[in-house]
Formats: sequence, structure tokens, C-alpha cells
Amino acid sequence: MVPVSLGLLALLDLRVELQLLLEHFTLAGLGAAIRSHPLAVAVLLLLPSLLQRYRGRPK
Repeated sequence: MVPVSLGLLALLDLRVELQLLLEHFTLAGLGAAIRSHPLAVAVLLLLPSLLQRYRGRPK
């Protein structure tokens, strides 16, 4: 539940930048989004690892 919540919060943080990138993708826009929101980008990049770690734990 925690990794999913972190992923949703990261997407909410990147909401405006993702909309701009979908409308007009540029490498400069992508770089600006990454520089502006490094924590959100890191969470999204590490989300598969987090999901795997939490899925492997017994409840």
C-alpha cells in the first residue's frame, strides 16, 4: 500500500509537467521536469523495486 501511495503522490506532483510534456514533448522540457521534481522522479524510477520488496513480505 505504501509504494502505491508514493507512486500516486509522485504522479500528482508531476501532474502539470506531464500534461505539458504530453502536449509538446521536448528534451528541454523533460530535463526541466526532472530538475524541478527530483524526489518524484526518483520515487517513480524506484517504484518497481519498492513494489517487489513490499510484495515479498508476509502479512
